[in-house]
Amino acid sequence: MAIKTRITELLGIEHPIVQGGMQWVGYAEMAAPVSNAGGLGLLTALTQPTPEDLAKEIQRTKDMTDKPFGVNLTILPAIKPPPYAEYRQAIIEGGIKIVETAGYKPQEHVDEFKKHGIKVIHKCTAVRHALSAERMGVDAISIDGFECAGHPGEDDIPGLILIPAAADKVKIPMLASGGFGDGRGLAAALALGADGINMGTRFCVTKEAPIHENFKKQMVENDERDTKLIFRTLHNTARVMKNKVSEEVVAIEAKGGAKFEDVQHLVAGVRGRKAMEEGDADDGIWSAGMIQGLIHDIPSVEELIDRIVADAEEIIKKRLNGVVVS
Repeated sequence: MAIKTRITELLGIEHPIVQGGMQWVGYAEMAAPVSNAGGLGLLTALTQPTPEDLAKEIQRTKDMTDKPFGVNLTILPAIKPPPYAEYRQAIIEGGIKIVETAGYKPQEHVDEFKKHGIKVIHKCTAVRHALSAERMGVDAISIDGFECAGHPGEDDIPGLILIPAAADKVKIPMLASGGFGDGRGLAAALALGADGINMGTRFCVTKEAPIHENFKKQMVENDERDTKLIFRTLHNTARVMKNKVSEEVVAIEAKGGAKFEDVQHLVAGVRGRKAMEEGDADDGIWSAGMIQGLIHDIPSVEELIDRIVADAEEIIKKRLNGVVVS
């Protein structure tokens, strides 16, 4: 059996499960196994130091899978922005057919990708943003609820409301993102009007995920309360794993009047990457969602996807069907 939706048809994949684009995680080692298992794996463009490195990573992924995979390109305002146009060109020249965009004013990139026949999924945190992206011409939406890791936006709308609210208005296929990690979540997302799920944190806790085992074990030990919202006072909210560093950031913000410079030494990407590589789960900022409370093991990617699909099918065919009385 299989679960067939508009997302599986649009992307040419077996299962309606997409691996989110994640900084320092979206390498070939992560994306290829997801695609091989029937989902859609995504490389993270800006994890690669240069567009040339991205081109090499695309080729490396092609050497590891013959299934569809994509690239995430996140556009963020910066004093010295990355050469987005060059990363975009590396994606196009690499023959990528699916791109996940996220962030600030992606119209230029969406237009260029569409010119080359590339399907674009845009990730957003509000219905109004989803409708804007739909008007922009993207092929699908990934709607990110408040439970998610990373940036949940500033509206604080959880998925149980946000997903059906978006489904009521968005006409193109839609992925539910934020708080998904098992078959119950997939079945629920479909019931709420989505066409599949996008998972980040859950894929981090797999055998293939290219992060230190200490972080994986910590996320298994954590429960749904073990996240912190940082940058709230800076109006750039981010959900991260609860640890000594994130608690210190929250404490500094709680005093009032904090500026980014006051926490910059704590949240620097170099520090977070070093902690991830060395395995000190208390010495850097690490994006993680509330789904930690539903993560109890470290399976292979294939085991995880097979289990999610099988459990969702069981729920849909037996449990839900069984409660309907004619």
